Amino acid sequence: MIDIDRIRADTPATSRLAYLHNAGSALMPMPVASAMKRHIDLESEIGGYAAADREAARLDMVYGSVARLLNAASDEIALVENATVAWQMAFYSLPLAQGDRILTAEAEYAANYVAFLQVAKRTGATIDVVPSDATGELDVGALERMIDERVKLIAITWVPTNGGLVNPAAAVGRIARTHGIPYLLDACQAVGQMAVDVEAIGCDMLSATGRKFLRGPRGTGFLYVRRALLRQLEPPMIDHFAAPWVARDSYQLRDDARRFETWENNYAARLGLGAAIDYALDIGMDPIEQRCRRLADRLRSGLASVRGVTIRDLGRAPGAIISFTVEGFDADAIVSSAAAAGITIGASDPASTRIDAEMRSLPPLVRASPHYYNTEAEIDRLIGHLANLAPR
Repeated sequence: MIDIDRIRADTPATSRLAYLHNAGSALMPMPVASAMKRHIDLESEIGGYAAADREAARLDMVYGSVARLLNAASDEIALVENATVAWQMAFYSLPLAQGDRILTAEAEYAANYVAFLQVAKRTGATIDVVPSDATGELDVGALERMIDERVKLIAITWVPTNGGLVNPAAAVGRIARTHGIPYLLDACQAVGQMAVDVEAIGCDMLSATGRKFLRGPRGTGFLYVRRALLRQLEPPMIDHFAAPWVARDSYQLRDDARRFETWENNYAARLGLGAAIDYALDIGMDPIEQRCRRLADRLRSGLASVRGVTIRDLGRAPGAIISFTVEGFDADAIVSSAAAAGITIGASDPASTRIDAEMRSLPPLVRASPHYYNTEAEIDRLIGHLANLAPR
């Protein structure tokens, strides 16, 4: 269902690298780079303002591309500099106060958790961590039991940065909807490797990046906010794009999600993001998800047979992030050794998911993240490289 030869031809670096670091920053296909280069060339020829005016229709189409990717409406989408800004704009818009409770998961990402800590320090809100079940996924039954009238936010990471885990996002959404609690979903590592439907998930807010599995440029991200919640939220920071200055002493927030944006933007990067999303949608998110899972399963199965390798993944159906350790080697040494062999992988520090890492006594982990443009031969190449390492 996927024309791998065409896709790899669109990704020239695959001819010289086994690139398995897509959870960090994936390789952009040529149409994405071309979209950005064309706009940069246009800016150099006629200036940034005129270039944006000329490309206004194409720039506006990016909102529609994100909306189609998420099964949302265009007016529920904001385009921002990165996923952290997207998540922060949503989180800091919520009016949390003394005694309010934030429920999150054990594998929550560091950038999000430190924001919880800051708001708890400022307001007196509390952070409660929902325990995991026997598989390592967020325990949906425990979440249900923790709900009371003081819970004002459920915020989890769908696919954490390590551990291969895919949390039960839709089951969490059903609970949030039942109790009328805002639900913020960090989908950074999910978007681009699996189908995402905000209606099926039931989240009120979702943040994501362009640079990971979407294969877009760095410096791009987006925020989805459900229309029913949108107009209840005032962003923590605004400018005259988000909130036009309508009179000497007043401003008026926009009616759409662009109230979370600012006036100045990197338009070349936005066009690259749109091209990346359109590229993925043209292939089809279901075929992409199926291939990602097949390649990830092949890598896990192969690693399980390598002496000294311990797979550190969690969950009933892990995604395309494979975390492991190699006896006698630290994570950075494995990453460097693989790089010398033409294989690009990454590492995950315990500080990025501190609660999970402390509970499981995890050291820094090696992280390999295949994508649909990878081949079975590249997966086997990494397995063979690890199998051939001299024991220490």
